Amino acid sequence: MGTEAGGADLQTLARVIGRVRGNVERVIEGKPDVVNASLVVLLAEGHLLIEDVPGVGKTQLSKALARSIDCSVRRIQFTPDLLPSDVTGVSVFNQNTREFEFRPGGVFANIVVGDEINRASPKTQSALLECMEERQVTVDNTTYQLEQPFMVIATQNPIEMEGTYALPEAQRDRFMARVSVGYPVEAAEIAMLASHTGANPLDDLEPVTDASELRKLIGIVGQVYVSEAVQRYAVAIAAATRRSDELTLGASPRATLHLVRAAKAVAAMDDRDYVLPDDVTRLARPVLAHRLLPSVEAAMTGRSTTTILDGIVAAVPVPDRSAR
Repeated sequence: MGTEAGGADLQTLARVIGRVRGNVERVIEGKPDVVNASLVVLLAEGHLLIEDVPGVGKTQLSKALARSIDCSVRRIQFTPDLLPSDVTGVSVFNQNTREFEFRPGGVFANIVVGDEINRASPKTQSALLECMEERQVTVDNTTYQLEQPFMVIATQNPIEMEGTYALPEAQRDRFMARVSVGYPVEAAEIAMLASHTGANPLDDLEPVTDASELRKLIGIVGQVYVSEAVQRYAVAIAAATRRSDELTLGASPRATLHLVRAAKAVAAMDDRDYVLPDDVTRLARPVLAHRLLPSVEAAMTGRSTTTILDGIVAAVPVPDRSAR
């Protein structure tokens, strides 16, 4: 394979991702944008945060994505009494061998579904920091590598909900994108009543790809070309958030990296071996908004980070479409 993604590679990617999308949409109907965002994060080797009110299908989405791939999947139900060792693992003394042996925690899987992540204490949430960034876990001075691919799909309720803790900034920054499922349109909700009341469509889902094929697809995405003009555009957007008077916390360099990696995945899914400025623009909301903190003045006037971000992105000059 050359230094850039070839046409045959992109066709393979489109075929496999089409199968995964079809699988997920059997469970989550009428939400193509949300399904698309989750596939982008999967291909870009990121982690996905699904935030919304209870009962709109956050866990269904994460489970459908996990079941579509023939790989190891673990679910962690985050509760106030969950301990960091439940997440990472713990060394236990074996009476027979008279030695300590490591018992892996919930993160030792290709796909980790963290349900209601903001119901656990910040101390427990922080147990995910190392594994999400470095794909490894350190327990009792011993480091254990996590198998590739590795993806955390976390669901959370809005922080106004009873019994929730706000995610630490360092935790939010490790999620490549945040999506909101939202309520279904009327037709989709009626269709859901017909398809979900007799049986759970999750029960019928069969894997349509596996971990090794997914690693190949991630490699194809990695070879998508990003011009210097597009790189400068991504950096300009991130820099503008740091200068904004309406934000007390702008986008980190990691956020810029995530923005470009996600744009490469979008380009590959659109059958292109190069990134357009439009790819970066349309990903700004899901990739950047959850990392930003509004200033006190902006929060008091009711301006959300999404609204502030939209204004910032609109003010940054877009490179010429031919910049590739």
